[in-house]
Amino acid sequence: MTSPELVHDVAMKGIIQIAGVVDQDEAQMLVEAGVDWLGFPLRLTVHQEDISESEAARIISSLSPPTYGIVITYADCAVEIDGLCQKLGAKHIQLHGEVTIEELYSLRSMAPELFVTKSLIVREYNGTGLMDCVRELAPYVDAFIVDTFDPSTGACGATGKTHDWSVSRRLVEVSPHPVILAGGLRPDNVHRAILEVHPAGVDAHTGVESLDGQKDSKLVRAFVTEARRAFCHISI
Repeated sequence: MTSPELVHDVAMKGIIQIAGVVDQDEAQMLVEAGVDWLGFPLRLTVHQEDISESEAARIISSLSPPTYGIVITYADCAVEIDGLCQKLGAKHIQLHGEVTIEELYSLRSMAPELFVTKSLIVREYNGTGLMDCVRELAPYVDAFIVDTFDPSTGACGATGKTHDWSVSRRLVEVSPHPVILAGGLRPDNVHRAILEVHPAGVDAHTGVESLDGQKDSKLVRAFVTEARRAFCHISI
């Protein structure tokens, strides 16, 4: 199979993403705090959705570059993924499902304008397999996001748990595309995580939330401050 030509040669450096946006007010707070990408998890297999698709579409349409709305989904069919992005008016998609190479090929062919990020889920003793995945999937995606598997729930994201960052660092080293680090990141560990992994970006979800599930503005601002401080000291 010959891969379609990629059109996204994006120089990603120091991207901060916060996922799980619940409403317009929270989105505005994140933008004002300096967050680059706002993540909207939709069509999930484990977690409950934080927001309706219609409300996500409204928020995404209100954002202006360099701030983007990112659709995060477990959908694994190219037609469904493309249709979801069209419905939301989104140009960035993060795929956390078991998407086959054939579906990625179809997605690239039918929606070449999409910036496609594929998740790499760290489980116990699967580092070598993930490096093989990077090599296999690289022709069909624009970036990777490394996240944590929670064996107690089966979740592959929004677990609040970190993973072995040495695995993520090796993936950064072998990947021809930018790598975003996710999984249990908080204001008190994101600086160290960036220095150890050297990712192109970081993602937080539960690590900047209060007990009611809402994003805490103080935690968000602290996360952004610590991430920016660390990104200044690494070369990507």
